[in-house]
Amino acid sequence: MKINTILKPILMSAVIMTSFSSCVKEDDWSTPEVLCNNRFDAPTISMADFAAKAPGIDGTNYNGTAYKVPATGDAVIFDAYVVSSDENGNFYKTISFQDKIENPTIGMQMEIDKSSNYADFPVGAHIRIKANGLVLAWDRSTLKLGSVDPTYTIGRIPSVLLTRYLAGVCAGNNRLDVAEIVPTLLPTLAITQEKKYLNTLVKVSGVQFDETLVIPTQKAFIQYIAGVGQDTDRAIVDKSNTSTVIRSSGFSTFGAQLLPKGSGDITFVASKYNANSQMIIRSLNDINFTKDRFLPGAPDDPSATAVNLFNGSDFENWVTFLSSVNNFGLKTYATQGVGLGQNGGNSLQIKGTPAANDYVFTTIAASGIPAKPKRITFYIKGTATGKSLSFNVYKASDDTKYYAFNLGTFKTGAILGTSDAQSNQYGGSIDTNGQWRLVELTLTGLADVNVTAGKNVFALKTGSNGVYDLQIDNIKIE
Repeated sequence: MKINTILKPILMSAVIMTSFSSCVKEDDWSTPEVLCNNRFDAPTISMADFAAKAPGIDGTNYNGTAYKVPATGDAVIFDAYVVSSDENGNFYKTISFQDKIENPTIGMQMEIDKSSNYADFPVGAHIRIKANGLVLAWDRSTLKLGSVDPTYTIGRIPSVLLTRYLAGVCAGNNRLDVAEIVPTLLPTLAITQEKKYLNTLVKVSGVQFDETLVIPTQKAFIQYIAGVGQDTDRAIVDKSNTSTVIRSSGFSTFGAQLLPKGSGDITFVASKYNANSQMIIRSLNDINFTKDRFLPGAPDDPSATAVNLFNGSDFENWVTFLSSVNNFGLKTYATQGVGLGQNGGNSLQIKGTPAANDYVFTTIAASGIPAKPKRITFYIKGTATGKSLSFNVYKASDDTKYYAFNLGTFKTGAILGTSDAQSNQYGGSIDTNGQWRLVELTLTGLADVNVTAGKNVFALKTGSNGVYDLQIDNIKIE
């Protein structure tokens, strides 16, 4: 009887272990579901309205005053979605989150004295924050939320107090609601540095690491000194020849990996430290460089699917072109360049010195242009001294309003992006050295581009007192 009593638990353990090992294979492991309990009541304020309470809303309050949320009284509760992850060591004791799954209006960073936060709040986690007793501020150009600290504007929330302020939102059966975050697709790296994208997830196509980092020798993501990893910035550049940096932590698990040589798209959490923009990836999965390297500033040729942006935009038939110009007409120094166009055809010739910042012409859209256009392209040949060109692409919601694209100094090619905050600017000069050079206006990420025939679609502007001797040809959209 004594022997039997001892053997029973041993045999039972063996049966349990056998059953467990027979049900789980090595390749069957997956991230377990995260439990939650809807600890807080419904939101009382939007994240955007809460963010507006931060002093120094222009983002220049690097380390100044903070807004302290009253610890008592009405609850201050808002919802958000996690976009960062410290699973690979590239985020440290912080969680970045935005107010919507896609097309967010605001992002924020929470300071937490706790690591491995991805286990409780993975990417896409629907979170609810009760901010009573916390402080909010623009700290070193980043909007942060944390605890009161005698030394710093924003302190780290102690791990033992975190549940007082942060909880997951349940999707049912006490399981955390985890959404698929859609990165905001932006046309250039320059735009990712705007304040409204900070601490949100963004994606840019057509980028690569700076040539000096990968040719002739590939560098790693981080630098090592005496075998110790250092926080490291690595420059990336886009096709428009604008750049920023990918910042990797000295503790990142991928730090020793070599930078990829190719080009492609990259997803990251936009970040900033004082005046320095620094983009942070969650893992190497955020980098998809499967294409060959490109020459920055030189657009790809128009594709076979490109069509005329407006009737006569190849300038072969001048009467057809004039029929596309709206009732403001055409400036007298703009004429048909007979035989001066690309491949020996005709062109639009701009030759003269405007007395003001002129609309040379504004045209109406042709029928049959793409419903979701990606870009407008056209060729320029010649010179302009003292001033450059600016272009307007009109909006569908109101074709008296537009996106502005500014050419600046132009020699070998240009890929231009825009933003709502941008206005017409004419700085720079043009000299194509007698060659036809391609310009691209990137429309990707602009949801309000007019594609309706008969409405304003495109305008070309010159700067006052600039001396222009230009040929322009084959304005296409695709």
